[in-house]
Amino acid sequence: MKSLSLLLPLVCLAAASPVVLDQHAFQYSATEPGYHLDLGAQRLVQTEGQAPVWMTELDKIKLKAQGAKFFDITDSQDLESFAFARIHRKSSYPSPNATEKVKPILRTLSTKGPKENLEKFSSFRTRYYRSDTGKQSQQWLLSKISEITDLWGSASLRSRISFTEFAHSWGQNSIIVRINGTDASEDVIIISAHQDSTNMWPFLPAPGADDDGSGSVTILESYRALLNANFHPKKTLEFHWYSAEEGGLLGSQAVARDYASRSVNVIAMSQFDMTAWVKRGTREEVGIITDYVDAELTQFNKALVETYLDIPYVETACGYACSDHASWGKAGYPSAFTIESTFENSNKNIHSTNDRIDISDEFSFTHMLEFSKLAVAFAVELGGWSN
Repeated sequence: MKSLSLLLPLVCLAAASPVVLDQHAFQYSATEPGYHLDLGAQRLVQTEGQAPVWMTELDKIKLKAQGAKFFDITDSQDLESFAFARIHRKSSYPSPNATEKVKPILRTLSTKGPKENLEKFSSFRTRYYRSDTGKQSQQWLLSKISEITDLWGSASLRSRISFTEFAHSWGQNSIIVRINGTDASEDVIIISAHQDSTNMWPFLPAPGADDDGSGSVTILESYRALLNANFHPKKTLEFHWYSAEEGGLLGSQAVARDYASRSVNVIAMSQFDMTAWVKRGTREEVGIITDYVDAELTQFNKALVETYLDIPYVETACGYACSDHASWGKAGYPSAFTIESTFENSNKNIHSTNDRIDISDEFSFTHMLEFSKLAVAFAVELGGWSN
């Protein structure tokens, strides 16, 4: 009965914000089966405007429960140093000019695949990056990407596509799908989301339907539509699904550090994190994040929304280390971030057992489809189409 008495308060608290977590419950769950988490492990954490601080994994979880945003830089302490090498490698972005190619693809986008995929993806007990089901969900996602590639990609296009599991020590790997460009250019374009989920107390269920199951299936649908159109980009196009965003942007920092160390020329990175929620009584719109992003790439995203989407954009701020775009920005790469609405009107059920598809009719697959349109436009306008 001791375990029940400890867990019941946590179940009630899991949907609340801010969350106060009980010290005894931390001690109880340290050996929870299916998790590989040392609550006493030392982590180096960086918050906005502060020097990095060493703290335990437990203290890091508490910090997140208090609403703080941070980088866990334990394994990527030199990430920011790479930015200096890119100071003079500034990218420029065109006005949208590929409407004849983009618009036919947009008409092939559907809510059917995203709904089916998200129903499965959010059915895992949790996609927490240090859990067995977090690993299982990553393996399912990789198999679904492979299935879509086989079903929708032509033989000539499939020959240009590669899959990579970017390995991480915690078990859940990041996924990178690369469509090699036809030109000799070494430029790379990235469209991304994060695959993991968490509860405020990570040992509790975390369906993560909106955060960020929605972004994950949003870009998966755009990938399917591009394959269906037999899109052979001139520039190399990559789709990334990051692990461990909820642990302090761990997965994206590792990938960005690897790319920076190899001097990969990423000319644009666009993050899709939470794309499904339309708060009742508000205007449906695309939230364009304006802080901690590349200004020119953000302006380009605004132009894409105006050209290709059926809803307007609204400017909003998200704060320091808000999502995986921040890892790329820290490494000196141009990055942008779009979200479901203004940050204030976004889904408040995240990081709880209530982040589900069926929690409210405010969860909208037609809204998600607008973001798939944006991802397709981003790919074609920047990647170019090889004739």
